[in-house]
Amino acid sequence: MIDIENANELLGYLREKGHIGLGEAPILRTLHGGVSNKTVWLRRSGHAAWVLKQALPKLRVPSDWYSDPARIRVEAEGLRYLPSITPPGSIPALVFEDTEQRILAMEAVPEPNQNWKERLLGGEIDIGLIRQFGQLLGMIHRKSAESRQVFASVFKDRRFFETLRVEPYYEFSARRVPAAADFLLALTQEVRHHSDTLVHGDYSPKNVLIHAGRLVLLDHEVLHFGDPAFDLGFSLTHLLSKASHLPRHRASLLSAAVAYWKTYAAETQSAPWFPQLENRAARNTVACLLARAAGRSQLEYLSPSEKARQQALALQLAHRCPGSIPDLVAMFSEGLRDG
Repeated sequence: MIDIENANELLGYLREKGHIGLGEAPILRTLHGGVSNKTVWLRRSGHAAWVLKQALPKLRVPSDWYSDPARIRVEAEGLRYLPSITPPGSIPALVFEDTEQRILAMEAVPEPNQNWKERLLGGEIDIGLIRQFGQLLGMIHRKSAESRQVFASVFKDRRFFETLRVEPYYEFSARRVPAAADFLLALTQEVRHHSDTLVHGDYSPKNVLIHAGRLVLLDHEVLHFGDPAFDLGFSLTHLLSKASHLPRHRASLLSAAVAYWKTYAAETQSAPWFPQLENRAARNTVACLLARAAGRSQLEYLSPSEKARQQALALQLAHRCPGSIPDLVAMFSEGLRDG
């Protein structure tokens, strides 16, 4: 296996495979921040820039967290299939895939661009982008369900959802926080039971770049056909956790969480699986709030005291979880005031 973070190895590989010319010397830059892949930005003279990714067998986190690097194949399939159910420009184009080296290359998002997580943490809450976020997820869920025969077949493998989400978020947290074990383990079985839509599995502001006022979605290695409630819980957790972390912008972020849900609901309310979704989405939100404070993948911007408060609040919500997202947001807000 080559190491794409080694410039000489990467350039030799690209020349040998014919992806660049023998005399080319592209500009390379290692990208940091992700835990599951090595990632390198590459610009060739006179060509569009690329981003190359190589899946890691052991994720870059303090605890022992492993996942088969073959998941890079799932991301490549995502780059192939997601453009058919999302607005133009929402998904980068696939350049090439190498299953033996666990590498893929995609076109880089044009510059200037900005990571949405960084903007949110900086207190920039744009309700237009929030609504785009809800509509984009709604389109992925609704349209993949309408083309179920294709998407359920291509994305039937849930191994990486198990190793990258179910175990580190729900099962590990159940062991770490025994008071939540019954809630988390029951929810785990429920999530495994549903097979309604394509599920992104990593639908987070961290995986969104903003270019020309539009969202571009990245990091598709956890894609599978499953329970859309997980995507909702996972993504709502990011808005609520930032509301906890940023008291000056708390009201705006809590309102944004409700607007996100309402935009998603408007996009998907005609789907046959929608009527039972909100209750499950609320419970997945509570579970992810707990996991991001106590699981294997804790939010790095939360202080120890913020994690403790979020864990305590999630435990309270687990024992009396409301059935609607607006009610959940209101109860979370009340808990932050009391805490």
